[in-house]
Amino acid sequence: MRVLIQVRPTVDLVAAVADPAVHVTAAEVLGGLPDVVIDHTYTPVAVPGYRQDSAVPYSMAPEHATVLVRGEIADEDLATVVPRLTESAAITGIFADPVVEGVLTCGDTGPVGTSRDVGTLLHTTEFATAGLTGAAVALAIVDTGINAAFVEKIHGGSVNIDAQRSWNPPGVTGKPGQFPVDHGSMCAFDALIAAPQASLLDFPVLRSTRHGGTTMDGLLSDALAGYAQLRTVLTDQPAATRALVVSNSWGSFSSQWDFPVGNPGNYSDNPSHPFNVIVGSLESAGADILFAAGNCGRDCPDGRCAYKDKPIGGANSHASVLSIGGVDTTNTRVGYSSQGPGRLTARKPDVCTYTHFLGSTAFGAGTPDTGTSAATPVAAGLVAAIRTHWPATTVSPAQLRDMLRRNTIRRGTTDFDYDYGYGVIDSAGVLTELREIEVRA
Repeated sequence: MRVLIQVRPTVDLVAAVADPAVHVTAAEVLGGLPDVVIDHTYTPVAVPGYRQDSAVPYSMAPEHATVLVRGEIADEDLATVVPRLTESAAITGIFADPVVEGVLTCGDTGPVGTSRDVGTLLHTTEFATAGLTGAAVALAIVDTGINAAFVEKIHGGSVNIDAQRSWNPPGVTGKPGQFPVDHGSMCAFDALIAAPQASLLDFPVLRSTRHGGTTMDGLLSDALAGYAQLRTVLTDQPAATRALVVSNSWGSFSSQWDFPVGNPGNYSDNPSHPFNVIVGSLESAGADILFAAGNCGRDCPDGRCAYKDKPIGGANSHASVLSIGGVDTTNTRVGYSSQGPGRLTARKPDVCTYTHFLGSTAFGAGTPDTGTSAATPVAAGLVAAIRTHWPATTVSPAQLRDMLRRNTIRRGTTDFDYDYGYGVIDSAGVLTELREIEVRA
């Protein structure tokens, strides 16, 4: 089983790992461990300490932060090796490093509407008239990589790939914006519906180099390393104009690669898993983070769905992210959109946006952009458009999430339900509220 090993080394070594200008190897952090195969291709990652009762709950101070390295323990040795390792004062935890996969779709029906219809429903003309186009806003597409030439051709306009702030996981070759047409190109196209001038950061986390892996799956440890890089992207921005939107159309479909629920190393239900901690810390620093709710809806579950219940788990159900469900252009929930409650936070999904429309044609002519994979970047683009004028220092990520939950088209009979969350995002209502806040200020 692949695992993340959490280590508390010397303060100087933690500071070195946290410094992007310094290269530290796994051997320098940990050396060798009996019965563990350390992955020396994986650059150690510093993770903030989490202090729940503190005024500043996430701290990267060297005396609070820890360091993660990646390794593998034979399945038959887990029961004996993990307890022995965690007896060491230097090792503070052994955590699951599950396979994560893109959440394309299980649906085989034709498209409902087009990307133009989605733009109309999102009131993109009104947003553009107000100058809310995502210009200069960093929008990270954490996926299989983007093919900018393809997206430009279908989009009908230029695509701004921010190569300098893009990032590849270890072992992944290719330049930002030049990856094969795949899931990530679909996500990029869908984000540009509402934010055509956003600066796209290409994070091809799902371009796996695992033996037997595909370009639709990867390891959570690579996503964690990517989030450490995104923290640098965010903190390098001027505080007054800070804006970073992170779109994640992927998740874990099965408990096969995870420790059991209740085990300290579990990911799906454990807010203390390092990835869940780094997600919370990035949001706390000012990032808007969106995750797909997944395609394990009871009406039409994806064939990979292996959880018996509560399929929205891990970071996809984090309290500090927007968990996005899917509706078609008639505002009707698509049958594969995962239903709550979530595992980390019960009230998931948060909101729904549009999917299953004819858009990028990344998977062939006439094939819809589909799954909560499409709904998530649609919502991320809307958030990026808002951030054109209202940075995180003006409207915090938490405030914006509350605003998006308040301004919805309700589909149920209550304020919240596990099918639609708080409803389908009403972008016109969000814009009206933002303008009212600005007038009052």
